[in-house]
Amino acid sequence: MKKIIFALSLLIAVTIPATSHAQIHITIRANIGSQPLWGPVGYDRADYYYMPEIETYYSVSRHQYVYMQGGRWIFSASLPYQYRNYDLYRGYKVVINDDPSPYRHHETYKTKYTGYRNDHSQPVIRNSHETKYYEIKGHPDHNKWKPANRSKGNRGRH
Repeated sequence: MKKIIFALSLLIAVTIPATSHAQIHITIRANIGSQPLWGPVGYDRADYYYMPEIETYYSVSRHQYVYMQGGRWIFSASLPYQYRNYDLYRGYKVVINDDPSPYRHHETYKTKYTGYRNDHSQPVIRNSHETKYYEIKGHPDHNKWKPANRSKGNRGRH
């Protein structure tokens, strides 16, 4: 039996071409239209924002904030009461695209981005004159947006 399996394996190995070409297709989906006006410019895709000043995350796809309360991560359509006056347009946002649950690694993000607290230099989408952001409802130039304005080849930073 072992000889038959060996012979078949050898026959298969000989008949398969020596070189094969694997094709890998990676699709990066832009979600510019889902990003809030207070989001940072420069990204065609953003899954989460991390806001170091208030140690809060924002899920772009769910349109929800994620914050720690009572030892648990809470998903909410609004910021917690203690941050009700926080200016989302001024605070620094870190774009996170490679972690489906960044809040689960909070200590890593907190340590890595603590230096961005009180950094109010980041430009936001609302103030951008890049035509790709006109797609977002509420943008001052939304009335100038046409679907053809979006460039398929523009992938943004990650």
